This record gives sequence, structure tokens and C-alpha cells, in this order.
Amino acid sequence: MKTSLAFAVPSMLLAALALAGCGKPATSTEAPAKSAPSVAGALPKLGAAPVWKLQDLEGKAVTSEQFKGKVVVVDFWATWCGPCRAEIPGYVELQKKYGAQGLVIVGVSLDQAGPDVVKAFAGKYGINYPIVMGDDEVQAKFGGIEAIPTTFLIDRDGQIRDRKLGAEETETYEKKIAAVMAEGAKPM
Repeated sequence: MKTSLAFAVPSMLLAALALAGCGKPATSTEAPAKSAPSVAGALPKLGAAPVWKLQDLEGKAVTSEQFKGKVVVVDFWATWCGPCRAEIPGYVELQKKYGAQGLVIVGVSLDQAGPDVVKAFAGKYGINYPIVMGDDEVQAKFGGIEAIPTTFLIDRDGQIRDRKLGAEETETYEKKIAAVMAEGAKPM
């Protein structure tokens, strides 16, 4: 019994760390925003999403203003981060499923190797949503990014409705997205 417990505890700790996210040096001294509770009720409004302007993988400007009136998932990630990589297939599927209804997922890459590395990665993994290159300024605007992935769910009115630190199962996160999308859905 002691032997199996000795192996079980480290395994459980490793699994917890994998789900928590990849650490990275902090680039801001601001305190992170509070996380939202489960989707049992409506997700609270955590404050207005910041206005930002970044470059995509082709060097073209992408701004938060382009996504007004849409539900936006802003995912801070990197190609080298295991939990970030694990979430990408789910985001690809969510973009396919909800894109026509006004969902936009924006990947904010924090890769320091540059856009060429990210472009090759995006092509290999079939990423079907916009990817932009993040910088210290945008991280500070979002309250500081202490670890990745860190993901924000923004409603159609520009309010942050959820901040998640670390990876989350696609099915669980989809419930949050669906709840926010249903709030401002326009009849078709």
C-alpha cells in the first residue's frame, strides 16, 4: 500500500500542474482579475475588456474594435506550452461550431521566437481563428499574464465575463461560451 501511494501522490501533483498551465515570467506587477464561478448561473461582469491593437502573423494590424458585437475568446498562449497546445483542437472545433453565430477566438501568441514559428505551428495544427503576436503592453492591459494559457471570455457588449488560468476541458468551457452567446443572440 505504501508503494502505490508513493507513486499516486506525485502522479496526482503532476496532473494538477499540467492542467494549471505553463509558468512564464511575469511582465506586469498588476494583480490578476478574479476568476468567474461555474456556469450554474449567469457569469458575472468582471469589467470592460481593454482596447488593443496587435499584429497578425502576416504583419497586418488586428484590433479589438474589429470584434465589436461579437463574443470573443482571447487566449494568451505559446507554441511550447503543453496545456496551451492541448486546448487548441477544442478551440478549432468551437470556432467551427459557433463562428457563424458571432464567436471569434483570438489567439495571442507570447512566443518570443517570432511569427514565423507561430505561423508554421498554426498551419500544422489547422488553427482556423486569428492569431496575433502579443506584447508586454497588451498583457498589462489585461491585468498581467502570470501563466499561460490565460483566457478571457468577452461578451457582445465588451464586458469580460470569465478569466481562466490554465487549461480547461472543451466541454466545460463551451458551456460558458454558450451561456454568454445566448444572452445577446439576435433572432434569425
